[in-house]
Amino acid sequence: MAPHCRGGAQVLAVTLGILQCCGWLSGQTIRTSVGMMGRRPEQWPMSHERVKRGWVWNQFFVVEEYTGTEPLYVGKIHSDSDEGDGSIKYTISGEGAGTVFIIDEVTGDIHATERLDREEKTFYTLRAQARDRQTDAPLEPESEFVIKVQDINDSEPKFLEGPYIGSVAELSPIGTSVMKVMASDADDPTYGSSARIVYSVLEGERFFIVDRQTGVIRTAVADLDRETQDRYELVVKATDMAGQMGGLSGSTTVTIVITDVNDNPPRFPQKMYQFSVSEAVAVGTSIGRVIATDADMGENTDMSYLIKDEEGGELFRVSTDGDTQEAVITIKKPLDFENKRSHNVVVEAVNKHVDPRFVDLGSFRDQTIVRVSVSDVDEPPIFIPPTGTIMEVQEDARLGALVGIVTAKDPDMDNVPIRFSIDRSTDQEQIFNIDPVTGAITLGKILDRETAGWHNITVTVVEADNQSMASQTAVSIRILDVNDNPPELATPYEASICEDAKPGQLIHTISVVDRDEPQSGHRFYFTLAPEASNNRHFTLWDIKDNTAGIRTQHSGFNRQEQNVYLLPILVVDSGPPALSSTGTLTIHVCGCDTDGAIQSCNATAYVMSAALSPGALIALLVCILILIVLVLLILTLKRHRKGQRMSEDEEDMRDNVIKYNDEGGGEQDTQAYDMSALRSLYDFPEVKNSDSGPDLHPVPQWIQSRVVGDGGPADFTVFKGYIRKKVEQADADLSVPPYDSFQTYAFEGSSSPALSLSSIRTLSTTSEQDFSYLSDWGPRFRQLAGYYAPAQPEEEGS
Repeated sequence: MAPHCRGGAQVLAVTLGILQCCGWLSGQTIRTSVGMMGRRPEQWPMSHERVKRGWVWNQFFVVEEYTGTEPLYVGKIHSDSDEGDGSIKYTISGEGAGTVFIIDEVTGDIHATERLDREEKTFYTLRAQARDRQTDAPLEPESEFVIKVQDINDSEPKFLEGPYIGSVAELSPIGTSVMKVMASDADDPTYGSSARIVYSVLEGERFFIVDRQTGVIRTAVADLDRETQDRYELVVKATDMAGQMGGLSGSTTVTIVITDVNDNPPRFPQKMYQFSVSEAVAVGTSIGRVIATDADMGENTDMSYLIKDEEGGELFRVSTDGDTQEAVITIKKPLDFENKRSHNVVVEAVNKHVDPRFVDLGSFRDQTIVRVSVSDVDEPPIFIPPTGTIMEVQEDARLGALVGIVTAKDPDMDNVPIRFSIDRSTDQEQIFNIDPVTGAITLGKILDRETAGWHNITVTVVEADNQSMASQTAVSIRILDVNDNPPELATPYEASICEDAKPGQLIHTISVVDRDEPQSGHRFYFTLAPEASNNRHFTLWDIKDNTAGIRTQHSGFNRQEQNVYLLPILVVDSGPPALSSTGTLTIHVCGCDTDGAIQSCNATAYVMSAALSPGALIALLVCILILIVLVLLILTLKRHRKGQRMSEDEEDMRDNVIKYNDEGGGEQDTQAYDMSALRSLYDFPEVKNSDSGPDLHPVPQWIQSRVVGDGGPADFTVFKGYIRKKVEQADADLSVPPYDSFQTYAFEGSSSPALSLSSIRTLSTTSEQDFSYLSDWGPRFRQLAGYYAPAQPEEEGS
């Protein structure tokens, strides 16, 4: 290519290298505008500006897996402006530049220095540029080119998912698809036949085939039998180059599991089984197990068992054990050795899940015979009938009369002696007796149906030689009624009639009760007693339904003349024998209103009903009781409060302590009280107070006077020493507050002649002591002086 100029700039032309092995096989030429030489980079035209094409492009190709010792020539880049003087420097950058690919800066030749692998990287993208060797300034913009790695058949097919495991049902038809295998080849699928794979079976081709193109494995035979062989191992090969000579290959193993179908019926290993069982075993007891085998597996072995013969189905039941698939034979009804000593039971096994495709293979069921031998045991006697007996006896039967006979026998052998008895817990009154040999039940006491219409007793029978062999049965004895109770008038026995009753008026209907219960039903007859045959006031009317009505014969009854009528009535039943009784009906004559409602039947009743009804009397009594309870509660509360006040007064007498929180001014305050009097409390001099005038006596004056009266002066040395000691301790105590305080000490000394110093005790005596001096001790003792000062004459007068 000749150089082109635009604006005085030279154009760089790049000539592609020729593939060393293939020459110009690709044949693709791409001309790309790369800019203009001679301008500064900032003066190069924008991408939208049309420029003259100066680069000639082809893709570079390099064969993979080159094993030569010299670098492999890839191609050459060249500029039209390159005059061969070495002023232009060629450079490349991008993937593998400087490591995998190198360029001759002067000639532009590109070489590969490493062995390339297309399976690892198929192409490399690089950028080429021509620069001024002196200034290193770019003569053209950087342009991109591609070096493709050409494939060779150097990778064998690989089964990435192998080894494979598949399955197919037994007895599947020929050509049944089992599974698909797939191999992959790392070679280029677009270049030649390096990646074209075909499949074949190396081992197991007798039973299975594989599609050459798709890798689908299919059955080659139709008689695959899981019971004969339940799995097959295949070796499948994959070859590239479409199987041509020189192609590479890889193989994998394929395990094909034959799945089961229900193609085998159940089979009993034996045609007869024998079991022995005692006749005394309970219903529901298992007597044995049998099992039918099935060559299939899984749910195809599930089976159910049936009893085919009618006799065996009456006495035995068969069920299937879901875990072991065994037939469990149990007793359905009690066995009897004396009746039958051996039983043959036909048991049939049937598959639950029958595949209709294999019905023509035969019947999927099998039968066996189970022989059950019954062994004899000593059994207790049995009653006939075994379910109990009902007997009847007249209630007027005599003592010792026969009620009935119970029958029993020994089922083991005939004529074995047995004995009967009555369970006395069911006949505590011993109304009945039983003959121990014959079983005849007789009366031990007179019966009364009206007291108990039924008697339920329990009869026990045992073997005479073995008392442990016992049986029981229930005997119900019905007492048949006889007419032994006369009829009686039903309550009430009273009736009322208004004074203005009319003739023929029905005033009352009477009924009858009879404790007897004849089988044909009751029928009663009513009539007036003979002593009332001349009665002129009332008549008796038999209504024929076991009731009778009382009617008036005249009008105008007067309760002032006669307010009560007694009417004897004779009642006779139908027997036999016919019994009768006489009952008296009391008829009251009452006053009624215009509507016929009874107001009063006598004067007293009328007054009482007008005054208070029974309900009102009860309410009145309840109110009176409530008032009495309230009064008692009030009195109790008052007494309780009075007791509390007395106790409080007593406490005041004992514990009347008055507390003063008024503090003085300390030692500097000499106006509140006389300090000298307090300091010389026990010196007993008389202190004169110039301000107040009256004499101030020392506190223990009363004690002094009492002691002097006894004949000697008082000795307070003990108390002085005690107080002085306490004062010294208080002065030395750092915890004492820094102000005057009043200390109280409970020290009485020994054998005090002053007795008790309690002010409370003093108040309770008739002492004539003078405490008037307390008022002279200043304001601090004014309150105390008020308690002990003598009463003023005017106060006493008041």
